[in-house]
Amino acid sequence: MNLPRVLRGFLNVPVTSRLQPVYRSLYIQVQETPNPLSLKFLPPKVILDHPGTYEYNNVGAAKSSPLARELFLVNGVRSVFFGEDFITVTKKDEDTDWGVMRAEILSTIANFIESGKPAIIPNGSPPTYEDTAIHEEDDDTVAMIKELLDSRVRPMVQEDGGDITYVGFDDGVVKLKLKGSCTGCPSSSVTLKSGIQNMLQVYVPEVKEVIEVTDDSDDLVQQELDKFERSRGIHD
Repeated sequence: MNLPRVLRGFLNVPVTSRLQPVYRSLYIQVQETPNPLSLKFLPPKVILDHPGTYEYNNVGAAKSSPLARELFLVNGVRSVFFGEDFITVTKKDEDTDWGVMRAEILSTIANFIESGKPAIIPNGSPPTYEDTAIHEEDDDTVAMIKELLDSRVRPMVQEDGGDITYVGFDDGVVKLKLKGSCTGCPSSSVTLKSGIQNMLQVYVPEVKEVIEVTDDSDDLVQQELDKFERSRGIHD
């Protein structure tokens, strides 16, 4: 079983990676993730001009990213996620073949990097949730939760092509949004409960539960886009 790194780290299971180098004018590595619907692409240079992660769950949300818009032109792409030095692409379903998609994605990324255009347009960003930055109004409990998430959880999750963002803490419940390869991953519930929740409860006894928060608006937009594509006979 391909366990997420956040679980392998807490369970002391050795981390292994399967990199698939692709040789062309740019050397781009392809890494499998715990989510069979997601692949992590590692270009030879940093693709973002500033720290942070960006997620686009449909082409309509990708107005701020020329690269994401081009990746959505690849048949079968469901979402695009940017880390500082990697790109995670998630396909729509298991029936979609990675073989052709992977080649088109690699070509799109390589051509875009060579063009010199920015992956993200300045002052244009996707919808975001509250992150793990500690603010003055945060109490000690929230500050500790954010510190643990930022220092112990997010680095391992990002290694697997995903990320988590802190949404809130109410009545002992930590609310997180899963991003990138974590979204829809078969092991995401195990990661939340056996990995993140157990770890937080060791250091922060006030934590009773960790739950995932989803963005229903993204799902509704995707459903409408899929309906439109079917009506036009696209991607059949």
